[in-house]
Amino acid sequence: MNINHDKQALQQNAGVVERWEKIENRFYFYGQQTVLEVKIVSDGVIRFRFSALGNFHRDFSYSHAQHYQQHIEQLEVSEEEEYFVIKTAKLDCEIQKERMLIKILDKKGLVISEDEKGFHWEEHKKHGGEIVFNTRKGQAGERFYGLGDKPTDTDIREKRFENWGKDTYAFGKDSDPLYKNIPFFIGMHHKVAYGIFFDNSFRTFFDFGFERKNATSFWAQGGEMNYYFIYGPELLNVVQTYTEMTCKPEMPPLWALGFHQCKWSYYPEKQVREITSEFRTRKIPCDAFYLDIDYMDGFRCFTWHPEHFPKPKKMIQDLEAQGFKTVVIIDPGIKIDPNYWVYKEGLEKGYFCKRMDGPLMKGAVWPGECNFPDFTRPEVREWWAGLFEGLMDTGVRGVWNDMNEPAVFEIETFPNDVRHDYDGDPCSHRKAHNVYGMQMARATYEGVKKFGENKRPFVITRSGYSGLQKYSSVWTGDNVASWEHLAIANNQCQRLSVSGISYCGTDIGGFIGSPSGELFVRWIQLGIFHMFCRVHSSGDHGDQEPWSFGVEVELLTKKFIELRYKLLPYIYTTFYQHVQTGMPTLRPLPFVAQDDTETYNRQDEFCMGENLLVCPILAEKVDGRWLYLPEGKWYYYWDDQEFDGKQEVWAEAALDRVPLFVKAGAVIPMAPVMQYVGEFDPEALFLHVYVNSGEYSSYLYEDKGDGYEYTEGVYCYKTFVTHGDKKSFTITQNIEGSYNPVYNTYEIMIHGLNFTPKSCEVDGEKVHIDVINPDKNLIRIDVDKGFGKIVIK
Repeated sequence: MNINHDKQALQQNAGVVERWEKIENRFYFYGQQTVLEVKIVSDGVIRFRFSALGNFHRDFSYSHAQHYQQHIEQLEVSEEEEYFVIKTAKLDCEIQKERMLIKILDKKGLVISEDEKGFHWEEHKKHGGEIVFNTRKGQAGERFYGLGDKPTDTDIREKRFENWGKDTYAFGKDSDPLYKNIPFFIGMHHKVAYGIFFDNSFRTFFDFGFERKNATSFWAQGGEMNYYFIYGPELLNVVQTYTEMTCKPEMPPLWALGFHQCKWSYYPEKQVREITSEFRTRKIPCDAFYLDIDYMDGFRCFTWHPEHFPKPKKMIQDLEAQGFKTVVIIDPGIKIDPNYWVYKEGLEKGYFCKRMDGPLMKGAVWPGECNFPDFTRPEVREWWAGLFEGLMDTGVRGVWNDMNEPAVFEIETFPNDVRHDYDGDPCSHRKAHNVYGMQMARATYEGVKKFGENKRPFVITRSGYSGLQKYSSVWTGDNVASWEHLAIANNQCQRLSVSGISYCGTDIGGFIGSPSGELFVRWIQLGIFHMFCRVHSSGDHGDQEPWSFGVEVELLTKKFIELRYKLLPYIYTTFYQHVQTGMPTLRPLPFVAQDDTETYNRQDEFCMGENLLVCPILAEKVDGRWLYLPEGKWYYYWDDQEFDGKQEVWAEAALDRVPLFVKAGAVIPMAPVMQYVGEFDPEALFLHVYVNSGEYSSYLYEDKGDGYEYTEGVYCYKTFVTHGDKKSFTITQNIEGSYNPVYNTYEIMIHGLNFTPKSCEVDGEKVHIDVINPDKNLIRIDVDKGFGKIVIK
């Protein structure tokens, strides 16, 4: 849908402010028929709600952002001749009396956001209600990020997008819309960042200077003009605030951050046992194994195929004994079958979606003709959660929700006239479509958690709305085994991370088609740095187990999966920081070095956490690549070569390397290689310390890896501070929390000492130094895990 400025006669604006009032932290500005509500959420977050005809809808959103409220340090309002000014400690918000145009400035007087046409609307002639628009002035040098899983460049300026979840098989670069509906974007100009969260679940659109280069717009085909302005000024500040507003996730089980193997489909039981045994025989680490739709009896959800899997509980117990956690797929379509217990219950209780005139919504998906639960009804979500008791009792450890855009064969999705409860605010599918998948994932999460015997739930979903990160991880859908899609995967996961959804990954190797061995290795090299690390493919295109491409590819794949497992302490810590603060786990280069304009056009490089920089190889038959390093000193992981930042450097990276750099000063915790999380209790943890001049802090988070004791203080959060000069190097450790890790010692590898060490003291006691590589200034010391201070001279 286009704005179509030729129809301006049909569009109406807000008119003139006739009166205003203040109620606590809310301001109301009344026109002849339009009302603007301005809510001060915090000193840096302002919510704007427009009612075209003077009556606000119920203040409800599945994002939960409406409940977000922070302390307000300063709140003042004044009236000038032509506008009102609302001042907080961080922002000045000017509201013009004419047309209620909004301008937001920081305390230095920089205009961060300014309306052009501002709020305007037109009547929706076909469906009723209003089509609501907001048009702002484009700022000089403005760039844009976010919007979830859009398969396009990291910077989305001069592009247009639509949010209407769609099953887009074999999507390509710039395909739109896609599976997820995240109406949140970040803008930056003059090195100052802000965000806008347009909390409207109708079909929404975003134009970042596509139609007119000097204007940006967002609009929806129904509902309110309801959006939040989020001030940075740092890009990462914006992401943190948005993630907090829409709910941060809880810690996942540690095994879920390991390697996952999946295919459409592994069956029967004999094949499942053969493939999992191959992983253990070949000693390729793997924690999760997936069963796609063929494990079911006729694709009926919550059933087992009596011939393919005659004794599922025994099989799953045997897999668990080998360290594999079983994850099964569950789709929303419930087969119409009077002898099928799930269908009978849903029908008797009236839990399926209906068409406008009363018939049940019926559509064809994998089981054939199906009805579909209304996940926007609380009692339906509770019923759905209860259905997982049997699967969880069988030993299933995770659930994978697919087809939940919702997708329907032949007609794409539900017709617009399908009715939904919307938690007590009955509506059509026009309003509920974009939240349907998220509410399915929510109900699934609640069921897996309820019957998980106090284990942390693991859920993965293909579709969702803002806030889905509270309930589920995501993958990017049905991608293609191509070099172009490898690059798309890199951009998508960076974009999802800065859109509040850090627990994300792609189908490594591509779902559709068969990758070359080289492409498979390069994709593994990228995938091990995504929080969700899973190989998935369509079986009719060939096998994609690590040994499917020959011995060389198998060994290289094993090498990089082992690197993933070595890095699990660092990855787990990075996820913990995301859970605590909303900080994204993957950070595009402009988010790492916002003041460095050289990073603005870079989209291949990203940081995972605070201390690792990755730049995947995205082309075939190359043995390295150029990349840009931000300010500071960096070590090349593979050979400890040192590089100064703020420059482009060449990284040697034949097929046995991925360009990976470590920030100087960092302490990188690493574990011994295991075939699965918890295979054995390690005697030591490895700390790789990268020397730098000056002081630098790094962190390590540890807990039991599952369960909820960490919420009661049974965790360990360690702060390592390194300090170096020309003659000495020190490491201090501070420990918070009551968890006692099973290992007793640290094996500390110190990289890049700039002097020849003569002595080492740990808490005042001399210890032995092993010189591992004098040419690289690489030394090793073994210390107790509870040390306080190490001094090397």
